[in-house]
Parts: sequence; C-alpha cells; structure tokens
Amino acid sequence: MQELHDAPLAPLTTFRLGGPATRLVTATTDDEVIAAVRAADEAGTPLLIIGGGSNLVIGDKGFDGTALRIATRGFALDGTDLTLAAGENWSDAVARTVEAGLAGVECLAGIPGSAGATPIQNVGAYGQEVSATITEVVAYDRRAGETVTLPNEECGFSYRHSRFKQHPDRFVVLRVRFALEDAGGLSAPLKYPETARALGVEAGDRVPAAIARETVLALRAGKGMVLDPADHDTWSAGSFFTNPILTEAEHDAFLRRVQDRLGPDVAPPAFPAGEGLVKTSAAWLIDRAGFTKGYGSGPARISTKHTLALTNRGKATTEDLLALAREVRDGVHAAFGVTLVNEPVTVGVSL
Repeated sequence: MQELHDAPLAPLTTFRLGGPATRLVTATTDDEVIAAVRAADEAGTPLLIIGGGSNLVIGDKGFDGTALRIATRGFALDGTDLTLAAGENWSDAVARTVEAGLAGVECLAGIPGSAGATPIQNVGAYGQEVSATITEVVAYDRRAGETVTLPNEECGFSYRHSRFKQHPDRFVVLRVRFALEDAGGLSAPLKYPETARALGVEAGDRVPAAIARETVLALRAGKGMVLDPADHDTWSAGSFFTNPILTEAEHDAFLRRVQDRLGPDVAPPAFPAGEGLVKTSAAWLIDRAGFTKGYGSGPARISTKHTLALTNRGKATTEDLLALAREVRDGVHAAFGVTLVNEPVTVGVSL
C-alpha cells in the first residue's frame, strides 16, 4: 500500500482539476482498502474514495484528509457470471466480455472510470444500465465495520442513483458481480434509437456484440465522450447534468414555457420514467436555452462536440468550471423553469 503526503489529485481525475490531498493512499487489495478505511474512521479523518476519477469535481483547495485510491484488480468469468474488482478499468472489462461472446454491457463501452463506480451511479448509456445485469455488490459497510454482500434488490437502483450514492459515507464497493447473456455472440436487444439507426436496424433487434460495441464507441467519440489526452473535449466528466425527471404537473408547466419561448410547434423530448413521471433531455434544454456547443470564453467551456459536457480547456480551475455550471443551470431554469442537477460528485465545493 503506497502512501503519499500533500499529493496532487488533479492527475487522478478526468477533469484534471482540484488541489492536493493531505494524504493519498493507493490500495491494491481488498484487505488494504478495508484497512485504510478502518484507519481513517478510527482516527476520525475525512475520507475520499477515488476510483477512475471520471465523476469527481474536487475543489481548488484540495481535500483535507485521506484520499484512498482503489487500484484493485480482478476479472473472473464463470460461464455467464462475471465478477469485477472495484479497481478494474470499466471500458476494458466491457471489451473483454464482448471478446468472450457475452451480451449485456456492450453498449456501455467507452465509459471512463472503474468498475466499482458503476453501481454507485447506476451507470447507463445507449439503452443499457448496469442495474439490469448486476446480481450483487460486495462492499465494506463502514457503519457495521464488516464486509457485506448486497443483492440487486437491496441496492436501491434508479436512474443514475443507488443506495450507495444515497449513503456515500457508508459503503465502499469492493467487488461487483454481473449475470451476462450468451446469445451466440449477438448483443442484447438494442433499446436506444440512435444506436439502432447507426446500425441500420430496428429497436429490439440484435446485432453482433462486437459491432454494437464498436458503434457505441464511434458514437461516443463523436461526442467527445471517449478519453483522449490530446482532445480537451474529453477533459470532462462526460454528461455533467442528469436528464430531468418531471411530474406530470411539472411537465405541463414546462411545455407551456417551451411554447411561450420557442413556439407552439416545438416538442421537447419526452420519455416515460415511471408512473406519473416524464424524463426530458438535459442536452436539449441546455442548447435551447442558448448554451450551444463550444459556449464560453474562459478556460472552462461547453464541449465543442456535445452540449451536455463541460470541459477544461487546459488551464481551468475548479472555480472556473463551477462558474460555467452555475451559469448553465441558472440559464436553463430561467428559460424553462427546470432545475438541472449535476451528475459528478463534488468534493469541498458545491453548485
């Protein structure tokens, strides 16, 4: 277990932002993870868990406490059952499942970060969410002081949310187990219209899983959502805001605002989100509120490829990023009466 003091955290995040940690510990085994967590808890030291750093916004002052970087490794396939250590690179793991001819996570290709973060955010894209294939999560329960195994139904999964996200100071994910599908090398039925269109098939069809993965990677790359150190559009946390979920009354009020602002013939995206709920598009809201691709004049700007990504153009500070995020959030609310919620976790700062 490696330990550093006054350690820079910016290089451990995809934003490449944030000040140093008082202490940075890198753990490569589950036992080391648990030991570091217990030591911090017993000493009353603030603890920050870092995996792939793709969903963190760390303040410019850094973190006054122990930052624990989980660098555990482990990829185990038993038939269609997959177990991943929390520190495994998620995108690489997806590629290996596709190489094994298995379906279920192929449309989650190219998502940066570690496997341990996927249940926390209930990571999803292009018609798939990890909650559909996760069978159980092994975690260290800081409240109980023991390792626990939580089956899917006890994880509290919902859109970009989970029990782990709801109680961020309680659980430290160690292992994630999935049940994949052997469909003879084919993908799961395609649910996302954009993916189906790109493949020239209908929603619900199956295609070779490798082709589905490659198509998703190309779609993501076109939006700056595949990490590339040379491309500042990828110096981001991917989608910065979640898609708003509105009650029917909120949705009706939203439609009235759209008609008043954009005209009676404009229909914003709308998707069923459960009984009495409607999900709309954060990217659509941002764009129609006047925050187009490339918006901004400072070192933090909206991506030139996708309006939902806020980016560090190379010399930004976290405060630069937050100023842009607040401008976008407040502008969307002023235009449409909808409040956007940030998807990345903020550390030492808030919107």
